[in-house]
Amino acid sequence: MSRFVTIRRGWFLMGSHEGQAAERPVRQTWVDAFQLAVHPVTRLEYARFLTQTAHPQPREWDNPAFGQPDQPAVGVSWHDAQAYCAWWSEQDGAVRLPTEAEWERAARGGPDGRRYPWGDDVPEWVPQGGHGPLDGPWRVTLGRPNGFGLYGIAANIHEWCSNWHDREFYSQSPTINPTGPDTGTRRASRGGAWRHAVTINRTAARSSLDPTFRYTDYGFRLARDYYSDGAAPRTPAATPRGPRVPHSAATGRALSRACVVLGGQHAWARS
Repeated sequence: MSRFVTIRRGWFLMGSHEGQAAERPVRQTWVDAFQLAVHPVTRLEYARFLTQTAHPQPREWDNPAFGQPDQPAVGVSWHDAQAYCAWWSEQDGAVRLPTEAEWERAARGGPDGRRYPWGDDVPEWVPQGGHGPLDGPWRVTLGRPNGFGLYGIAANIHEWCSNWHDREFYSQSPTINPTGPDTGTRRASRGGAWRHAVTINRTAARSSLDPTFRYTDYGFRLARDYYSDGAAPRTPAATPRGPRVPHSAATGRALSRACVVLGGQHAWARS
């Protein structure tokens, strides 16, 4: 089963000035501490889910190009990923898909401003120097992890995120724990893909897809809430926990919004 690493809470610069308009404006964003799986869900892990639930197989499940146990499970829709999370949660504690903000904070691996999870250049271990398309996805632990200990993030496959996608959302996004727009037609995804001309993507690059589609370069990585005692209880405590908010350089006033975690959902409180 997947291993998790803790992504500490804090502020980071979300977005990029060098990418598409959907990545702007760049702004300071707070994300509460959470845990993210070291690698995407593998074919071996997903096979166990299929055996125990009789859930429909992913697209091209029997294709040898996607048949190695340590390859990521691909050909899964957003709804398939949600079903897997529900199955896991019943037996091993609550898990979910990460939000876009959580994913980007984790992918950056540390300092703000780096183009890729490992720095500004494509690492030498990425197959064919990041040029594709390839014959299929590589194994989930190929190469070295980023600064947070995450393998393959921003490369190899697109990873589903929990929230809806809106190209204009950054201009109105909450500063603290943003969870995306309330409605939409496409779900957010992040990362590069083995079947693209470029198999690795910038940490700030955004993508999206119809949640019913099952593309063979789409997979997912598990996330879960994190608590200071190290536990991940099934029912989160309803205790407000606000960040230390930096003062606005323009006004000198402190932001005053805090996120309250209630039953696994995010509610907003203003003071």
